Amino acid sequence: MGPVRVAPGLLRLLPLAALLLVLTPASPAQTASVSGRYQCTQAKMKGKVIACNAAPLILKNDGHFELRGWEGSYLVNGQWVELSDSLIKTRAKIEPGHKIVLRYFGKHGFVDMTYERRVVELGKTALS
Repeated sequence: MGPVRVAPGLLRLLPLAALLLVLTPASPAQTASVSGRYQCTQAKMKGKVIACNAAPLILKNDGHFELRGWEGSYLVNGQWVELSDSLIKTRAKIEPGHKIVLRYFGKHGFVDMTYERRVVELGKTALS
């Protein structure tokens, strides 16, 4: 009698399970490498967007990075780039158009630094 009662209950949950399976977003495959040289194009602090002339963010093919004398390793995790060394760990968001946005808390409050990837094409360097 126990298995007979369980089967109708499971049959009622089957459509819900199928719906959840269909609606669950698939994680996008990581096809492009994020390694490269990223130039800071703008900074946003206190709600104001200003031009940026900060040092570039360099993500190397071997999983290491350089940023203003800070060196460590990075790991791509979904839409985030996790930057870390032995003491500090932070993450930056990957955005469309070869952009990485690094948000941190500085002496002026929260600052969003937008870096765009430099692509070398036919001997020319351009932001893309």
